[in-house]
Amino acid sequence: MSQFDQLIDRRASDALKWRKYGERDILPLWIADMDFAAPPPVIAALQQRIAHGVFGYGGPWPSLTESVLAHLESEYSWAVDPEWLVWLPGLVTGLNVACRAVEGDVLTATPIYPPFLSAPHLSGRQLSRFALQEVGGHWQWDKIARKNALTVTSRLFLLCHPHNPVGRCWSREELLDLASFAEENDLIVCSDEIHCGLILDADKRHIPFASLSPEAAKRSITLMAPSKTYNIPGLGCSFAIIPDAQLRQRFERVMLGIVPHVNVLGLAACEAAYRDCADWHRELIMYLRANRDLVFRTVNAEKGIKMGHLEATYLAWIDVRELALSHPLAHFEAHGLGLSDGADFGLPGYLRLNFGCPRTTLEEALRRFVAGCRNR
Repeated sequence: MSQFDQLIDRRASDALKWRKYGERDILPLWIADMDFAAPPPVIAALQQRIAHGVFGYGGPWPSLTESVLAHLESEYSWAVDPEWLVWLPGLVTGLNVACRAVEGDVLTATPIYPPFLSAPHLSGRQLSRFALQEVGGHWQWDKIARKNALTVTSRLFLLCHPHNPVGRCWSREELLDLASFAEENDLIVCSDEIHCGLILDADKRHIPFASLSPEAAKRSITLMAPSKTYNIPGLGCSFAIIPDAQLRQRFERVMLGIVPHVNVLGLAACEAAYRDCADWHRELIMYLRANRDLVFRTVNAEKGIKMGHLEATYLAWIDVRELALSHPLAHFEAHGLGLSDGADFGLPGYLRLNFGCPRTTLEEALRRFVAGCRNR
């Protein structure tokens, strides 16, 4: 039995995921929050920090920084200067700061994680978007649409890498193509890499956009966090990696007076996650891979729905357009399953399912999903 088979009752806790539906019998597989306990070394680090008893204002310390840099070097062969780090209380904060720090308008591809669509507008920027191409279940860039979406005022490209919700682990060739596009059109690339530790295919490897070349690094803002991989999003600890000094100064200037310090417990958890949790992480990936395969088989066995191969994340992107449902989200909620609506990601007719949960929970969720597909 895997440690990830443990059922932890979150219904009476502070979990937004489980409180959404109140007392209704709806399994919540919507928000990107796994139902697994944090790694034991993270819990031990938090207990040690709590035992200290004083929770004043805090900031990063040398061994924390070293754990982050060592992790980036060992996992991605990416040598990062400690001066490049800018600590943040959340990755969405980083998206919004990036939109404010780069003078000009924003370009991105849909479907996409909803804050990519809201951050530019909240920052007073115009957003241009183009659609990713789906070919035989494989999502890819539409280079013609990307070029046509570019405007003379576009200065920032928001990249989701690995991609939420389509689950792509972008290849080196695809990233180099984007780097050339950014160079040709003088774009800064803000790369959301929060799911970088969740590559499910054994033959794939995450490549940080900024690690491609010195030129790519100079025009990059990389956003990372331990929150998704180690399931500690509620601890609010993220960071930006910005190699270019002028861009980094603009980013930090926008933060002044608005962005708070990072939670001291989040910092403690971050160090332990990157330093001490490799074994836990390996088991997690094996468990999620099996969950993914179960979802893939179940979904594609049903008439009228389909799901492409998912290379990364724990979020299945399911095409239910052929079911011709007027309100897909409400339909499946009526069958006891709470999912994310593709319309929020810029692509109606799709649903996102979070399979970061114990196998028994997932099996029951898929039973309800199949019932929803067959009864409409």
